Amino acid sequence: MFPGAADEREGTDTAADADRGDANFVVVGAPLDATTTFQPGTRFGPRRIRTFAEPFDDYDHRTDQHFSELGVVDRGDIRAWDDAQEYLDYLTSTLRESVWNDAVPLLLGGEHTVSLAGARAVEPDVFVCLDAHLDLYGAYDGNPLSHAAVTRRILEDVDTVEEAIILGARTGSEAEWERAAADDVTVVPPEDVADWDPGDRLADRDVYLSVDIDAADPGFAPGTGTTEPFGLEPRELRDVVRAVAPHADGFDAVEVNDRDDGQAAALAAKLVREFVFSHASGVDT
Repeated sequence: MFPGAADEREGTDTAADADRGDANFVVVGAPLDATTTFQPGTRFGPRRIRTFAEPFDDYDHRTDQHFSELGVVDRGDIRAWDDAQEYLDYLTSTLRESVWNDAVPLLLGGEHTVSLAGARAVEPDVFVCLDAHLDLYGAYDGNPLSHAAVTRRILEDVDTVEEAIILGARTGSEAEWERAAADDVTVVPPEDVADWDPGDRLADRDVYLSVDIDAADPGFAPGTGTTEPFGLEPRELRDVVRAVAPHADGFDAVEVNDRDDGQAAALAAKLVREFVFSHASGVDT
């Protein structure tokens, strides 16, 4: 269970409220680890994110809120299997239950492919993503559901999505950079992320926010599948999450694995909490 959240499986009062559609946020783990191209282990991501959230204080001084009082429910993990398409379909239906009950899904990955299910469930106008990679392959190694193609899939397969904003990207194939030059993609390089401000760009639009932990420089988050140097500092990720969260109807933190001492999982867990506090209060600074 994510610390401070009610465990839906234990029949708590908050869990009962969730069944009645009164939960504000619903945590779902998606330990998919099917298409990792370098270091596997994202199947352990949800568990590690929950574990390394345990020492965090319940109280947030910036927003004057307690995490445990914000209506967060943890539904546990949706066990992954080897048919990615079938798994994504099932995951989408699970997340839609939360959306239909006016709750914000908080998806813990798992490889980045699971963001496709999150976007399908939320049906946003804008997909905002912190990521080291463009993830704009039409298919990677012949697989259109590869984690390296997830932003392309969201742009092309989720009918509501009008544009993708990719923050922190610093690598991609030639074909991906050509796709990124289209009008429906904005790429903000790492050196410009600290000054990025969505302004009115997200106002009155449905937004989905995805955090691929490899957006952070690997010195801060080495526990991820495809590390890429010259990345973001944790405070830069935090500031983006704070700015976007009040506009977002869904969130995920993905690509955490077990190849470090918990740095990546701790950062992901903290960003989940920053999202909840900022969304609940409407505070973006």
